[in-house]
Amino acid sequence: MRFATYTHEHPADVRVALVGKDGTLFPLPGTASLTELVHSGGGLPALLDAGAAALAAPPGPHVSEVRLLPPLQPSSIRDFVTFEEHVEGVRRSVDGVSGVPEQWYAAPTFYFTNPHAIYGHGDAIPMPPGSAVLDYELEVAAVIGREGHDLTPEEARGHIIGYTVFNDWSARDLQSAEMKVGLGPCKGKDTATTLGPYLVTPDELDPYRDGDGLLRLALTAEINGQVVGKDLLSNMSWTFEEMVAYASRGTRVVPGDILGSGTCGNGGCLAELWGLRGEQTPPPLGPGDTVTLTVEGIGTLTNTVVPGSAPIPLPTGRRRPRERP
Repeated sequence: MRFATYTHEHPADVRVALVGKDGTLFPLPGTASLTELVHSGGGLPALLDAGAAALAAPPGPHVSEVRLLPPLQPSSIRDFVTFEEHVEGVRRSVDGVSGVPEQWYAAPTFYFTNPHAIYGHGDAIPMPPGSAVLDYELEVAAVIGREGHDLTPEEARGHIIGYTVFNDWSARDLQSAEMKVGLGPCKGKDTATTLGPYLVTPDELDPYRDGDGLLRLALTAEINGQVVGKDLLSNMSWTFEEMVAYASRGTRVVPGDILGSGTCGNGGCLAELWGLRGEQTPPPLGPGDTVTLTVEGIGTLTNTVVPGSAPIPLPTGRRRPRERP
């Protein structure tokens, strides 16, 4: 099943619906928030039951007649980096070094990003304040539907309630500067993340699994209608179940947590292409550019970049005399 969160005639009237094969929306009876449904802790069975109840109720509008919102508001966002090709290209672009660090192969590394800057399909994306080098990043995200800790990969599969397309917008100039401090990324990733257009349950994608348990989904990135990247999700070096197991090690994953696959290779972002080509071709994104990301079996996200706010001036760090009490 696939689920959408949307508004129709009144912006404040937010609804949740099962999406039919022809795009007809079947509103979930008594459910106004997919976030609340996921947070209820009932996991995938509860979501499937809600979808079955929707099919028994009168249909709603067609998806083309509504404004799609992010499927849910995440509890947290862990963004992994699981594609070797992406690591190679971006390291060369951002850090000026080549190859993949040996430590990268030891575990599926991730960072936490901002769960309070979530955008949906069709939303305008503001330029990050102070940035002139904006980039898209084509990813797929798994959504947690049941709490768990110290999970095995086998156990982790039952904790994934669905998948969605994930665009990790990145201000490369801010990212490159701030990571010299040894932390981050922070403001380089802080302004926007797009999720959607749907939450797709795992059973919908099981036919795409290969022998390693990876999802062999075609990924495509376009800028202003021109294809700039194509890859397969199965080029990940870890499965989503392995990522969930690692995320839960020594702590908890909870309903509504989102785990991004990391950016795919072969044009999954501009920075990778810049690293390979030695120049910023295609150029960084700016106001007026439209980015379209498509993931087989899940859907398409389209967003247009618009001007953002100017950064509020702050002083540089003070060089203190280091007095002691």
